[in-house]
Amino acid sequence: MTLRPPSRYRERLTAIEESCDALGYEIAAEKASSLGRAGKAVGEAMDALRAFESEHGSNNADMGETARRERTRLLKRAAAATHAYFIQRELCGLRRHHDAIALFGIPPAVLARLGAT
Repeated sequence: MTLRPPSRYRERLTAIEESCDALGYEIAAEKASSLGRAGKAVGEAMDALRAFESEHGSNNADMGETARRERTRLLKRAAAATHAYFIQRELCGLRRHHDAIALFGIPPAVLARLGAT
């Protein structure tokens, strides 16, 4: 036995369902846009870190104090951007981050700051 609402409410229910679909579409579009912006921030942070490490190396013991501080700042920036990106991915339903780590070439030093391996 199925339960159907009275016919006089059917038009209202159809209108409500259509507006919910439009809202769901808008939410999905915003999630995708937000994920794109977070990905761009990760890419920029990784590019800056790679540029620094290509010039100064990645071993803190071989750097001067100023270079060491700059590398630490860049690592923090990269870790913050990566963390925000991972959270946004999870909000979109993407739970595994191995493909993102490979895509952006996220180094172990950044992942260690996130508590990941």
